[in-house]
Amino acid sequence: MYELEMNGQVVQLNFGMGFLREINRTVSAPVNGLNGVTQNIGLRYTVARLIDKDVEALVKVINIANKGCEPRVTEGAIDAFVENEETDVDEVFENILGFLKKANATKNATLEVLKEVEKEKAKQEAMEKTRMEAMH
Repeated sequence: MYELEMNGQVVQLNFGMGFLREINRTVSAPVNGLNGVTQNIGLRYTVARLIDKDVEALVKVINIANKGCEPRVTEGAIDAFVENEETDVDEVFENILGFLKKANATKNATLEVLKEVEKEKAKQEAMEKTRMEAMH
């Protein structure tokens, strides 16, 4: 169980199997080579959106992770928390990604997405450096 302070209240978050099943169901993709077969990939997709600082994805993750926990917060309360100018939303993104990297049900997929993003950034930087060198 993880905790997030929201509007002066400690909110419980659970990134277990129930969270994983629900978040995975939000996005599916076809499996290459298998006609009519899809795979649920919502966690991987959502982690990428969190890395991109997508606030809507952040609200969705907090909402799903809080299901079955006490106190149960509404999506409206989460919206208000994120919209509040006193909320350090960048810190909230870091906390949520940190929870996803630690929870047994989500850590492997989260770390894999983070590794792929870093590889892609390095590739883009190398291409840009090559392009700049070619111009000189």
